[in-house]
Amino acid sequence: MPALEHRALNRLTGETEPRDLGASSWRDVVTTALRVSKSNANRRLREAANLGPRRAMTGQPLPPVWEATAAAQARGLLGAEHVAVIAKFHQHLPGWVDVGTREVADAHLADLGGGLGPEELDQAAGALLMMIDQDGPAPSEDDHARKRGLNLGRQQRDGMTRITGWLDPEARATWEAVLAKSAAPGMCNPDDDAPCVDGDPGERAQRDLRTQSQRQHDAFKAVGRWMLASGRLGQHNGLPVTVIVSTTLQELESGVGLAVTGGGSRLPMRDVIRLAAHAHHYLAVFDKHTNHALYLGRTKRCASPAQRIVLHARDRGCTRPGCAASGYDCQVHHAVADWKHDGRTDIDDLTLACGPDNRLVDTTAWRTRRNANGRTEWIPPPDLDTGRSRVNGYHHPERYLLPDPGENP
Repeated sequence: MPALEHRALNRLTGETEPRDLGASSWRDVVTTALRVSKSNANRRLREAANLGPRRAMTGQPLPPVWEATAAAQARGLLGAEHVAVIAKFHQHLPGWVDVGTREVADAHLADLGGGLGPEELDQAAGALLMMIDQDGPAPSEDDHARKRGLNLGRQQRDGMTRITGWLDPEARATWEAVLAKSAAPGMCNPDDDAPCVDGDPGERAQRDLRTQSQRQHDAFKAVGRWMLASGRLGQHNGLPVTVIVSTTLQELESGVGLAVTGGGSRLPMRDVIRLAAHAHHYLAVFDKHTNHALYLGRTKRCASPAQRIVLHARDRGCTRPGCAASGYDCQVHHAVADWKHDGRTDIDDLTLACGPDNRLVDTTAWRTRRNANGRTEWIPPPDLDTGRSRVNGYHHPERYLLPDPGENP
């Protein structure tokens, strides 16, 4: 089954473009057509690229990149977990390893996988990787550029977020210098009435009971806050780079509850109040009993900063179903009628859409409209109309639990 899917995906991606099917990327095509997650779609496309048949630019047939693994999978000798182990092996091979060595290693692992379980194959792959690269990875700029990255995990129910990633040598050297000062005992301590952010902390260092990990966290937060307060980050999608928070008047007055940021994270009210004391942030306040936006009409094509703030509070992110892009990563889209079709830049006619989805309306048969409840509906082209909801509830999960009467979220 996977071998047949690799062949089908490679033929599809070789003969057409995603926009011809009404999508901005092949990931979106696979996600919609097969009803799978984006990570699952990415995995399928990666495996198809490495394990499926290929063609040269001249049309000449080419074998798969991992030819031995593909052949073993097609014969039913390797399962999905075996393939994942071999894919991880190839991912960790240094860039200086030549093609011949890669092919021999792939053939060896494919042969071993036919008689081993995934756990045993993983051990063998680790040993083979050590034999090929006995001294560890060489200090290659290409390897550093490929491996570098920093990821914010999903926000947990308690509000905390895990950070994972790799820093290249220059980034590490930079943060070593920053943390040496800002994460020293007594510095940037939120437990102090007036935290020390400059100079000598003095006796505060003796009272500091935080661990080194906690001090580094507080320094990381303080540096980000300083950058926002400096005003030197310019603009992003029509607004100064800052924290945009939406909440209700009742929650703000009571000091309890959770606000929502432009990035989609939940922020306790006590943190909202404390955050607002350090820099100029946008705070959109609505009465919790109504979802009606402020009427802010415009005669120009571009939305005003005030309109963008209202859209952050109302839509929170991209309104196309299946898209998880936050408000910070979105553009303003004319949901009812585009500007070139005599559309109005009034707040009730506007919505948020990420860049690729915003362009879908111009380059494909996707269309948008406002329903009776004021929500943005995305009408897909016939090839992608699989019965999915036309309203995105990702940024408003409460609507899945308590949907509006007569509306499918």
